[in-house]
Amino acid sequence: MPFRPVLAPLALIASIFAAAAPPALAASEPSAPIRGFSPARAAAEHELEASFQALPSTARARDWHQRLTREPHPAASSANNRLARNIADEWRRQGWEDVTLRRYDVLHSSPRHVALEMVAPRHFRASLREDRYGVDPSTRNPSISGSYFGYSASGEVTAEVVYAHSGNPDDYDLLRRHGISVRGKIVLVRYSNPYSYRGFKALTAEREGAAALLIYSDPAEDGASKGKTFPDGPWGPESHIQRGAITYDFIVPGDPTTPGWASVPGARHVPASSARSLPKIIALPLSARDARPLLESMTGEEVPAEWRGDLPITYRYSGGVRVHLNVDMDTSIKPYTVVEARLRGAQLPDEWVLIGNHRDAWAYGGVDPVSGTVSMLELTHDLGELKRRGIRPRRTIIACSWDGEEYALTGSTEWGEQFGDELKHKLVAYLNTDESVAGAATTAGPDGLSFSPSAVSSLAPMLIEAARDVRAPSGVSLLEAWRRTWSRDHRTSVAPTDAELVDTRIGSGSDHTVFLNHLGRPVINLGFTGDYGVYHSAYDDHYWMAKIGDPTFEYHTALTRIWGVTALRLANADILPFDFAVNAASLQDFLADLEQRTNAAQTPVSLQPLHGHLAELAEAGRALGEATLADLQAGHASPGQVRYLNERLGQVEANWLDPAGIPDRPWFQHLLYAARYTYAHLEFPGLTEAMERGDWAAGNAQAGILDAAVMRNTEFLRATLAGWQAQR
Repeated sequence: MPFRPVLAPLALIASIFAAAAPPALAASEPSAPIRGFSPARAAAEHELEASFQALPSTARARDWHQRLTREPHPAASSANNRLARNIADEWRRQGWEDVTLRRYDVLHSSPRHVALEMVAPRHFRASLREDRYGVDPSTRNPSISGSYFGYSASGEVTAEVVYAHSGNPDDYDLLRRHGISVRGKIVLVRYSNPYSYRGFKALTAEREGAAALLIYSDPAEDGASKGKTFPDGPWGPESHIQRGAITYDFIVPGDPTTPGWASVPGARHVPASSARSLPKIIALPLSARDARPLLESMTGEEVPAEWRGDLPITYRYSGGVRVHLNVDMDTSIKPYTVVEARLRGAQLPDEWVLIGNHRDAWAYGGVDPVSGTVSMLELTHDLGELKRRGIRPRRTIIACSWDGEEYALTGSTEWGEQFGDELKHKLVAYLNTDESVAGAATTAGPDGLSFSPSAVSSLAPMLIEAARDVRAPSGVSLLEAWRRTWSRDHRTSVAPTDAELVDTRIGSGSDHTVFLNHLGRPVINLGFTGDYGVYHSAYDDHYWMAKIGDPTFEYHTALTRIWGVTALRLANADILPFDFAVNAASLQDFLADLEQRTNAAQTPVSLQPLHGHLAELAEAGRALGEATLADLQAGHASPGQVRYLNERLGQVEANWLDPAGIPDRPWFQHLLYAARYTYAHLEFPGLTEAMERGDWAAGNAQAGILDAAVMRNTEFLRATLAGWQAQR
């Protein structure tokens, strides 16, 4: 039987759940406008959101967290596969439709044998294990893995150790100035200071000719120097190990052997030896405890102050330390599973709003990713409850539990590549949560954890507007809490502007990557952050979250609320709530920052045409937004006009794609957004990389490509406005 939406129960449902509503934040007035909604539909949306926001349960969130962290569940493990089936069953119980488990056969990597011992000037065998704590039974689970890096090369080597600070290119330049070569040696580096993705450290060491790479967690970054350590505080104890993958997914993410196409069963796989994203260097993570004997045994020249960590030793470049390293990895094809479910849209089933979070963890994943999974399960539960009472979204909402994110953003990339053609036409936006609570509420202070979202700039205004109508755990609106914590984190008493609040400089490292950088779909990332020093370790578990991170589980449900309100507004809006004037203003900021950083005025690269055309883009975006908003608010927008407009608005982000991709990384096709090899954000990637390396010919070519795209989207927005007005 076809679904017939129930049109009148919103106020009734709101009253039914009023007793369960969270304390404090008064709902917006029913007459308050919502971006993209007519006045009548805004009133109905406010009532719907009041009903939705009454549903999240901290008790249910706590129970889900405990269940999801019962055992370690890395990708390809039987535990992770059980979780996939459990989530599918849960979504069926919640009333979601078309629940599907999609299999991808991907190149996986897991350890068979790993060992490290110092053979000179004395003997020391690294434990490569984390300490157990009586207060936390989870730390005694024998199925917790030891130390390893996903996609490390296998091999055995005995060589001298050289300390190379953070393992970035500048660090090797300094070593060379001191007459130290790392060729054929084992390089020991720190995880941070400044931050760079471990895969970039591996690629840099590989390019330098190192025989192997060791990466350790210095207490200066995430340990005792920051504050109390586990189990008494949020920071990492001396034995904690930051596992991870060292994939070169900044070149191409996903299964390394199916670059650019989905690894569905039967798909063609390239030989691992020719896969651009696979490292060729042996690598291993170390705890501070296992790294200290190596560092303190060195006898060479002392390093400069900025290279010193907070171990109680004298940090030296090298000198007399030799180690034997043996890493044997099982690198073979394994099945990964993406779980997918839908709430089919009542009016616009072929327009999709996608929500997602990955499932695989290096151990228990209490923060990463289980906190996000909990918030997602709570969100799907609550949307399922509304559906049970007769309320469907206008557009289809799809939920996905990704697999293999920790290895190479794998599950989301393969799914995105498999359904890329459909997604380019149907996907309105992807709303991602990696970790919903990556911080300790117990140390956050009166204003609480920091709300730290990122979004394409065209969606930033609607996210700010949604935060106004959601309560933070501190009792004020999420928007007010967000402003306070932003000022606190930036150490200023000046309140931020709306333009400063949302981070519109989007790097990589999570499942949004395929949707934004390859398919040109708008994305939002959501999460709370704070003190957190047990990343990818065995201590990232239920104890950490329940005792330190979010003991009340209010941040989990607060994330559910902002995630849900944002998804519902995108799913129910009359006109999709993109703001292309704000989009253009962000691009002008990106350009100004690039010019200042590269001293562009002193180069032969001409960026003045781009300045002028960005101003025209801003004007076109402003004119379209004002005209369509005025017609919508006045009730003059016909269904045909709205349908036409939404089809056009959905194409704007895709218009920033260049099928040729950015230089040397053709999988990354977005001209505005990419990631550096460090995972850090990179705006105008082709132009920026050319300017930074001083390649003026390439800089002018890339400026021309970008300028043409700006003019193309400007004309597109102008034509869209003309088409809108012609249909009056």
